[in-house]
Amino acid sequence: MKNTGLKTIAWVCSLILIGTAWLAGCSKKVADPVTRSSFLLNTFVTVTLYDSEDQTILDGCMTLCSDYEKLLSKTLEGSEIYKLNHRRPGERTITVSEKTAQVLAEGLEYCRMSRGAFDITIEPLSSLWDFTGKTPHVPPEEEIEADLKKVGYENVLLDGRQVTFLNDETTIDLGAIAKGFIADQMKAYLEENGVKSAVINLGGNVLCVGKRPDGAPFKIGLQRPYATHTETVAALKIDDMSVVSSGVYERHFVENGVNYHHILDPATGYPYENGLTQVSIISPRSVDGDGLSTTCFALGLEEGTRLIESMDQIYGIFLTEDGELHYTRGAEDFLDR
Repeated sequence: MKNTGLKTIAWVCSLILIGTAWLAGCSKKVADPVTRSSFLLNTFVTVTLYDSEDQTILDGCMTLCSDYEKLLSKTLEGSEIYKLNHRRPGERTITVSEKTAQVLAEGLEYCRMSRGAFDITIEPLSSLWDFTGKTPHVPPEEEIEADLKKVGYENVLLDGRQVTFLNDETTIDLGAIAKGFIADQMKAYLEENGVKSAVINLGGNVLCVGKRPDGAPFKIGLQRPYATHTETVAALKIDDMSVVSSGVYERHFVENGVNYHHILDPATGYPYENGLTQVSIISPRSVDGDGLSTTCFALGLEEGTRLIESMDQIYGIFLTEDGELHYTRGAEDFLDR
């Protein structure tokens, strides 16, 4: 699935320390973690198990991820989102699967929460900018203006599994929230199969299952913007939670000395310019980290901080253009000092 539109997840480089062999609850000795990686969702998806060597569990994880891609990708022909976006003129109401309806419901909730700063109908603009193309460039102003008129989450109504469009030109891009939702489903699958220590990484959406086998938290690093994936601005101690970042540096290009990133403002059609470089969210659910990292980037430092501090068990780290880190209440407690 192309991760275009309002949201690109910043790469979150993993500082997970692999320990020595240990005895699991069933007294089975696990010598080393087992890992599986596959190219899915237009990124590398990696799952690492720390308390199991069962390869069939990893098979199931990748199958689950692939199945969701076949539902939620906007570019994969035959997916439910592709079909919604290529509906016949005049076709306004379409029934989707329960899984797709769940992701749409999550996306629409963040649209409402952000008052449209996060908008799942950004698709015309995200495709117009095409940050993943070979030669990305600033689109003509008249084309941006034309596509702006197609954007507006209010034109999508969801009633159970029925999706109703109020505008023939409204199309959907779930790239800003789908990976978080899928990560949560993968975690549930692992837990159902008895896994209590694992890390799920969907191209930077990192979700930890429990702790390390020795009881210590996992260590997750936040990438320094525009640096290599081994340079970090902070390291976090994470226990059974998610870390998701949105930044201006993962999908971007420079034209005439100006850096254009792909976190687009639905009100202007251009990338947000608000002094932020990156927003990282720590949360129990990865779907919330996904939605909130984009939402808070869109809202800016002050309003984004107020939003996070109004929520329970959710924490934010904001990086401004001057290189300073700003923490919401309780976020510094996760730092690995």
